[in-house]
Amino acid sequence: MNHDSTINPDELAFYEGLAAFWWDRSGPFWPLHQLNELRADWILTQLCDRFGLDRESERPLQGLRALDIGCGGGILSESIARLGAEVTGIDVVEKNIRIATVHARSQQLDIDYRHRTAESVANTGKAYDVVLNMEVVEHVADLPAFMASCNRLTAPNGVMFVATINRTWLAWVFAILGAEYILKWLPKGTHRWSEFRKPSEITSLFKRGGLELQAQSGVAVNPLTHAFRLTRNMNVNYMLMAARPGDGV
Repeated sequence: MNHDSTINPDELAFYEGLAAFWWDRSGPFWPLHQLNELRADWILTQLCDRFGLDRESERPLQGLRALDIGCGGGILSESIARLGAEVTGIDVVEKNIRIATVHARSQQLDIDYRHRTAESVANTGKAYDVVLNMEVVEHVADLPAFMASCNRLTAPNGVMFVATINRTWLAWVFAILGAEYILKWLPKGTHRWSEFRKPSEITSLFKRGGLELQAQSGVAVNPLTHAFRLTRNMNVNYMLMAARPGDGV
């Protein structure tokens, strides 16, 4: 795979070293496992509202094609696949793809994992009903170029979800000082404050690609119970959903 200009080599090396820990729920990725339940439910709610789907059905997302960018070990990919979507997961860390593939097979889930960049997939002309861009934008080297590719991957009537951390001093206190150094929930060096993204920056890049913001939510965590919840406050963690207009929606 040709490394694209949006790949941050330091981030690549960092996550290569952590690849084996994706499915260890007591390991360094435990916050993602906790967060995944909340975000998967929020994504399901937005998709059911957007496409008129029955969230009470056994496989409510059946018929939707989803691309999970920066899929890691497949935590979110598996959740979306269980809800019925046809899922493709891509990641620039080859070890992640191997781990995700093995784990999906052990769960009897048919997920198409590929060692690819968003740019390389966008250059094929493929587009998806659902683009999952979760906890990725704070790790890329060229955000506008990366988001341009993600926008291209979003089909007419399709939607993109972005989850990331706001660039505020409160986010530095909670996401770096608190989570990495005091509570030690995450490995030191997981995040860099200067690469956190403000909601206005992401929304502006949506607009450049013809997408319109449809929904947003903050995410908060209780440091004592480790429980995540939705909140109106987007000063630390937040999620956005944008849609590409098209016929019929």
